[in-house]
Amino acid sequence: MAKVKLTAGRIAGFKCDESRAQAFLWCAEVPGLGVRVTPNSTAKCYIFQSKVNGQSMRVTIGSVKVWTISDAQAEARCLQIMIDNGEDPRQVKADKQAAKEAAKRAKEAEAAARLMQEARESVTVRMAWDEYLKVRKPFWGERHYADHIEAMQIGGETRKRSHKLTEPGTLASLAAVRLIDLTPELVTAWAKVEGEKRPGRARLASRLLSVFLTWCAAYPAYREIVKGNAAKNKSAREVLGKPQKKNDALQREQLPAWFAAVKQIGNPIISAYLQCLLLTGARANELTALRWQDVEFQWGSLTIRDKMQGLRVIPLPPYMSQLLAALPRRNEFVFSSPTAASGHLTDPHDANYKVCAVTGVDVTLHGLRRSFASLCEWIEIPAGIAAQIQGHAPQGVREQHYIRRPLDLLRMWHIKIEAWMLEQAGIEFVPMPMGLRVVA
Repeated sequence: MAKVKLTAGRIAGFKCDESRAQAFLWCAEVPGLGVRVTPNSTAKCYIFQSKVNGQSMRVTIGSVKVWTISDAQAEARCLQIMIDNGEDPRQVKADKQAAKEAAKRAKEAEAAARLMQEARESVTVRMAWDEYLKVRKPFWGERHYADHIEAMQIGGETRKRSHKLTEPGTLASLAAVRLIDLTPELVTAWAKVEGEKRPGRARLASRLLSVFLTWCAAYPAYREIVKGNAAKNKSAREVLGKPQKKNDALQREQLPAWFAAVKQIGNPIISAYLQCLLLTGARANELTALRWQDVEFQWGSLTIRDKMQGLRVIPLPPYMSQLLAALPRRNEFVFSSPTAASGHLTDPHDANYKVCAVTGVDVTLHGLRRSFASLCEWIEIPAGIAAQIQGHAPQGVREQHYIRRPLDLLRMWHIKIEAWMLEQAGIEFVPMPMGLRVVA
């Protein structure tokens, strides 16, 4: 191959015949350096050709429009030095390119991680709370879910049954706090404020918050920013205190006034509901969701959805049967409500408060459940029977593994306790062959 001293003029005038695929102009000063050109192409480039491990190698240095002759010669010398040192210039170039791309990807990943961390750190308690409710709702009961909604509600909305506005939930003041900023000190400060205004609700909210933070610590989206449970701290527990044990229950001598006040309630649904609570000792939310399909008038039984046992079947004594039979059948629920979104009674507390005000007897809805258990003592009902009607878990080896009571046995005792309560209340109840009626 003829070699010449590379000059600008020679490079500019160098061309390739049409009969050839390419032509080379080789440098006489630097071995391996040349100029490559193809037919009908004005693009000329510097190339370097040599042998690596006994095999020919050719790499492109760059366009003659960009590289000067001296720069191309310097680059060719560097490439030859690599070969002399046992390196393949192609591999060196590929490694540099790979390192460059890896550095670029690492930088992009770092930037993305930083943005992700900033996004995580900007998550507020409300944002995580909403995600928590969305994930956990399928595993909760209606009342438990409602407690979470009420705890975080903003407030200021018009109530459905009055012109009063709803109050902010107990956790509303923490809604805008960043999840990463929720510290034990902040929770303690919250507990001091809420504990003075509404201690019972604050204790419930504290438990809900503690479970929520435990969930956050395990949830992939939040576990990197929630390292501990801020709600589990001794100071907050001491501020909120322990709930006072309630002993409210109707006494035998209070039954006449209580029944009289309940029977005067203008809403027959609520009136029947309160009486059924006392006559069955059921939990408040067990009866609100009672469906007509769960009431068997012919065989005198109720099927109740029990939070402990799933379902339990209890007797439907005569007076209760009359109360339920007289109720309007607006929808599938026995204690229906045309204004409630659920279709059934949801908040009978107001009516119960009015009864308490009229009678002077302070008894809660759960106190009516306690009343049933207490009043059963007057007629010496076996404790296991009263507990089974109420849905308490069996106590002791005999109750758990040996005693199996038929519905008829429960009915016998349930009719006795109902008749005794009506007698103490001064209500003369006469079952009729073709129906039931009350004689005052």
